[in-house]
Amino acid sequence: MNTMNYKGYTARIEYDERDNIFVGRVLGLRNIISFHGETVADLRHEFEVVIENFLNDCKEQGIKPEKPASGKLMLRVPAEVHGAALVAAQASGKSLNQWATEVLQSATHA
Repeated sequence: MNTMNYKGYTARIEYDERDNIFVGRVLGLRNIISFHGETVADLRHEFEVVIENFLNDCKEQGIKPEKPASGKLMLRVPAEVHGAALVAAQASGKSLNQWATEVLQSATHA
């Protein structure tokens, strides 16, 4: 997946062969924010513009801008998976949160 990052926001980038443009969509928000450009430079500029507009709109409305992630993650997994993860965490001398963070970092290459 091709992405761009700006001020903590990430956009997925695709090429639209039919219209001969690059199209981006900001990920991780309830709002749908998209943009496009004919060149990578145009696309980068438009990404920054839509993020700045989003942040300015939030400020004008007196609301806190939504961030892609809060740092809190709640998962529902089968009891067997939960148990196995707990054992793996304890075996490595870590809390389940510490262990899960490392596993997710490794899986996402963050």
